[in-house]
Amino acid sequence: MTLRQPIALPDGFGPRASMSYFLYNQNGQQAIGRLLLDGVPASGTPGASPLDPTGHDMPKYHPKENWDSETNAPSQNFIYDFETYRFYVRDGWQEVLSHSEDGTVLSGSVDAVAEASMRGCEIKVGIRDLCRDLAEKPNMDHEWFVQTHSNYYYTEQKLLITGTQPLVRLGPAIPLTYTSGAWDCGWLMVRTDGFVSRRLYDPYLLRSHRSETRHALRWFVR
Repeated sequence: MTLRQPIALPDGFGPRASMSYFLYNQNGQQAIGRLLLDGVPASGTPGASPLDPTGHDMPKYHPKENWDSETNAPSQNFIYDFETYRFYVRDGWQEVLSHSEDGTVLSGSVDAVAEASMRGCEIKVGIRDLCRDLAEKPNMDHEWFVQTHSNYYYTEQKLLITGTQPLVRLGPAIPLTYTSGAWDCGWLMVRTDGFVSRRLYDPYLLRSHRSETRHALRWFVR
C-alpha cells in the first residue's frame, strides 16, 4: 500500500501525520513501514527495537520483528490471523513491449505503448532488478511493478517517457520484510530506452536524492 494515511476509527486520521506502507505476502506474513511526516525530531537511532507491546490486547496479532521504533521510519514484520486471507487479481493487463536495459526491443513495440497511451489506456511497468542496491543477496533477480501517470511521446525518436505512481522499494526477499536501513520510497521517471530517473526519499532523514540507472522493462496496458 503506497497511498494510505492511517485512520483512527471512527473519528478521522491517526494522531501523527504519516504514510502507512503495508505489505502482504502469499504465505500470510505481513509488514508495515511508517514514514512519519509531522516534523517531530527522531529520538532514537536505527536498529532492532523491542517487540510492540500494544499487541498484547490483540490475540490475533503476532509480532515477529520491530525496527527503528524511535526514528522517522519505524517498521515491523508480523502475522495477523485474518479469518479469510485472499488475493484478488484483475488480469486485464496486456504486455505490449519488453526491452533490455539499453532499449533493445525483445518483444512488442514502442508504437504499441504510444498508441495505447493516446487511447487513454492505463500503463504499468515491470522494472527488472530495481532494488538490487537494497538487496541482502545482490544476485537475487526480481521485478518491481508500478502504475504510471503522465506520458510524453517523442514522435521522431519514438521514445515514450512516463512518470510512475509513488512506490516503496525494499530489499528483495521471500517473503518480503522490512529491515533497518533497507527500504525507501519515492517516484521514478522511466523511458522506453531503459533509462530510469529516480527521486527517492531517505525515510530516516526525510530528504530526497536523485539518481539515474538503467533497467530492462516490460510495459503493460489496460
